[in-house]
Amino acid sequence: MRALILPAVVAVAGLVAGCSFTSLADRLNPHRVDVRQGNYVDQEMVARLKKGMTREQVRFALGTPLVTDVFHADRWDYVYIFRPGRGEPQQRVLSVFFVGDKLERVSGDVQSGDASGAAAAAQTERSRVIEIAPATKQ
Repeated sequence: MRALILPAVVAVAGLVAGCSFTSLADRLNPHRVDVRQGNYVDQEMVARLKKGMTREQVRFALGTPLVTDVFHADRWDYVYIFRPGRGEPQQRVLSVFFVGDKLERVSGDVQSGDASGAAAAAQTERSRVIEIAPATKQ
C-alpha cells in the first residue's frame, strides 16, 4: 500500500509545482459584476438642450436629476458612476444651471460613447463648460 502512496504523492507534488500560484489564484477568484449607478447622460442628450428651455423640458431630455440641492435650487447634478468588475471606476458629472425657470448653462465632463480619442481627453480635463444654443421661436 505504501508503495502506491509514495509515487502518487510525488506525482501530485510535481504537478502542483508546475502550476504558477497567480494563474491558480486567478481561476479561484469569483466573478465580479459591473455596477452602473446614477444618470447615464451622453453627448447626444446634451445636444438636445437649448438655452431658455424650462425645467420640464430639461427633465424630458435628460431624465430626473440624481442630485437636487435644497440650498442650490437652480442647479441640477447628473452623476454617473461605472464600476467594472475588474479595473478602475469611471465617473461622469453634468451640472445644469437655471436662472428662474429657464436653462442658463451646462457644465461637466460628458463625452459621446463612440469617441475613443475624446474619451481619453475627457479623463485629463474633468470640468468644462458646454455651450448651448439659444432656443428658436417656432
